[in-house]
Amino acid sequence: MAKRDYYEILGVERTSTEIELKKAYRRLAMKHHPDRNPDDKASEELFKEANEAYEVLSDSSKRAAYDQYGHAGVDPQMGGGGAGFGGQNFSDIFGDVFSDFFGGGRGGSRGGAQRGSDLRYTLELDLEEAVRGTTVNIRVPTLVNCQPCDGSGAKKGSSPVTCTTCGGIGQVRMQQGFFAVQQTCPRCHGQGKVISDPCECCRGEGRVEKYKTLSVKVPAGVDTGDRIRLSGEGEAGVQGGPTGDLYVVIDVREHAIFQRDGKHLFCEVPINFAHAALGAEIEVPTLDGRVKLNIPEGTQSGKQFRLRGKGVAPVRGGGAGDLMCRVVIETPVKLSRRQRELMEEFRTTLEGDSCHSPNATGWFEGVKRFFGDL
Repeated sequence: MAKRDYYEILGVERTSTEIELKKAYRRLAMKHHPDRNPDDKASEELFKEANEAYEVLSDSSKRAAYDQYGHAGVDPQMGGGGAGFGGQNFSDIFGDVFSDFFGGGRGGSRGGAQRGSDLRYTLELDLEEAVRGTTVNIRVPTLVNCQPCDGSGAKKGSSPVTCTTCGGIGQVRMQQGFFAVQQTCPRCHGQGKVISDPCECCRGEGRVEKYKTLSVKVPAGVDTGDRIRLSGEGEAGVQGGPTGDLYVVIDVREHAIFQRDGKHLFCEVPINFAHAALGAEIEVPTLDGRVKLNIPEGTQSGKQFRLRGKGVAPVRGGGAGDLMCRVVIETPVKLSRRQRELMEEFRTTLEGDSCHSPNATGWFEGVKRFFGDL
């Protein structure tokens, strides 16, 4: 029987964020948990199905493999990196088996404070902004401590109580035949405490989703892939744990004129036939304005000129790079009658005199040798 799509199981889009995945999984886990649906095989299967989907999609490497290859990308029997002896150690699989027997939750940690997750934000910049530096306001979705309960998850005026199942340890000892294992408490999920009267605002989670507006100072010289770390601007911690960090990842947009390679810039400069043949002084653009570029007589298409110091000063220090201008000779179009007459006259003067076309002469000689060898 073919497996269902993991995104369909969780009821989310393929572009869903970590927060959206976690929220969808929690909703399904609470609805179909075996403790809430004793002797209900259908709910038990749905619970396992949701666990499997979330285990893959919450892992960035497994999710990438699944997005590209489907179930084959995470199935160890087909060479994927999914669950099984190829992708986990023995204790992970052993724990999974007994959590199925006893209905325990997987992945719960012992009670106590936990650090909040780090967040990533992709910041798109124009080339000019990346080169000169800028300050940008960004709006980031995150989890923050619930104010009414101050992050405890318990309704104001109450507090979490010690779990009677594990006695506050967060772990329980289970016996199945001659096997005995210690696993996460299925009632408090490893916290050691339970909330009997949950906060109405966060529904016992202790954290709520919120958008934060932050000001990011981008230093001059950044490039695509560079990261700016904002300490303490990630998700709020659990049970009073420290807040995670926010990593702002730079993505520089393509520019209409310049291409960047490290600290150097490159651009193409179109020139007309007369300028290339006779030489000229032309204006070329730089990020600091226009500058003069001398085109010597007899310049060929593809010739590259270096403008020193007109590139980018790297963010990690060092001198500015160069601007490399590659000239491209444009063929005249839409000639007038007089221009055509002049071009015909000029072409006649070139015929039979190979000294005016050294590149073409060498190329034709090479062609002759090639066919002569054949």
